[in-house]
Amino acid sequence: MKLAIKVYRGYANEREIVVLGHIFRKHAPDIYDLNKRWYKHAWAVIRMFTIKTLGNKKVTFKFKGKEVSTKTLEDGHFRMTFPYDKSLDSGWHKFEVEAVVDDEIVKSKGEFIKPFPGEYAVISDIDDTFLISHSGNFFKKMYVLLTKNINKRHVFEEVVDHYRVLNQLNKNDEHGSNAFFYVSSSEWNLYNFIIQFTRMHDFPKAVLKLKDIKTGVADFLFTGGGSHNHKFYKIKHLVEFYPELRFILLGDDSQKDAKIYEEICKTFPENISTVYIRQTKSSKKSHIIKRLENMESMDVRTCYFASSKEAQAHTKKYLV
Repeated sequence: MKLAIKVYRGYANEREIVVLGHIFRKHAPDIYDLNKRWYKHAWAVIRMFTIKTLGNKKVTFKFKGKEVSTKTLEDGHFRMTFPYDKSLDSGWHKFEVEAVVDDEIVKSKGEFIKPFPGEYAVISDIDDTFLISHSGNFFKKMYVLLTKNINKRHVFEEVVDHYRVLNQLNKNDEHGSNAFFYVSSSEWNLYNFIIQFTRMHDFPKAVLKLKDIKTGVADFLFTGGGSHNHKFYKIKHLVEFYPELRFILLGDDSQKDAKIYEEICKTFPENISTVYIRQTKSSKKSHIIKRLENMESMDVRTCYFASSKEAQAHTKKYLV
């Protein structure tokens, strides 16, 4: 049996390290090129959603003499959380993960971040927050996903500049940068696409928190859809994991971001600094305005913006 292992970017605090990944039969979704002509790109995207995972298989984390083993969940996913009491510098750290199935061994490199001490961490949605995806229109979203390769997908004007300003808000360490997390309803199948895309456009390096992996064509048709409650729990986990940081949340008004962020503000009354919501239509939505006004009443700064230039001006006025 041929194996493949995909290790995602992990994260750490003063007490614990979190490492994530999947084990696949034969190949992982990231073997497919995403820069081909539209019909070959469409076939590659569909094949990314028809992979086979391996559950209950042993995986071992290796880092500076420490080894921790576990087994994958039924969908082939592994997520290790374990204590680490040695001194650990802030920044990115490399590690190795090894999987063993029927005497076959496969290894893969990974990395995790320990944030620099400072005031802020940033959590951003992806689709229609910085990547133009048309999430509110099923047919247009599928058309773009299937026919536009990675070189033909677009970001909003000046959004990268805004994110890079947010990345350098750390006031306590001039050489440090704020930790970035991209939390999305896109599935783990699209991890490699997102990593390549953000690297291509020079976005801040980030940890991704995505939705459960899909393994069939029927599942593919509902990519990015369904309940978005998982985003609340993933954000809740991150705020609990880093209680000493204040968080900046970025989303858009096409789905449930404002509702989720309002609930996070209510749950963590002292941990959320600012909420940014992108306007995706020609006019602002009244229910979004009401939610943001409610967040403002809880001493959370908000910005409902049509252009990233407006959001960047807000950041420079209130956070720099």
